[in-house]
Amino acid sequence: MNPLVDKEQVILRLQRLKEYLKILKLLKKFSLKEIEKDPFKTGALLHYLQLSAEISIDIGQIIISAENFSIPQDSAQIFVILNKEKILPANLAKTFSSVARFRNLLVHEYVKVDLNRVYQYLKSELDQFEYFSQAIAKYLKKQK
Repeated sequence: MNPLVDKEQVILRLQRLKEYLKILKLLKKFSLKEIEKDPFKTGALLHYLQLSAEISIDIGQIIISAENFSIPQDSAQIFVILNKEKILPANLAKTFSSVARFRNLLVHEYVKVDLNRVYQYLKSELDQFEYFSQAIAKYLKKQK
């Protein structure tokens, strides 16, 4: 690992991501109708998905900056670079490029958010964050 990679900061973010995923997994137990009817559940779903995406982006930025990889043009490209540098497999890089765009939708176009789409993402894509964490942990383990 490049000595400039702040391993502790990456690990801290991975731990925080794990906490966010626990909350999101609790929300998976509710139906879409239950989430739609409860503004607290709706808010928690949107908030913790956004935080999970943000922390994944942060981790990528930390690694790219410390390793002096090419500069990403946007947050989606972070994951393309991590794939190019053999830190993320191609399928995960593609998924997380979409996660970055999804995060932008949650942050900047929240009035257009389709809760049904968000709920489907919760039900079908949550494991991707765990795969991301595993890939980053593997990267950290390879470094001294």
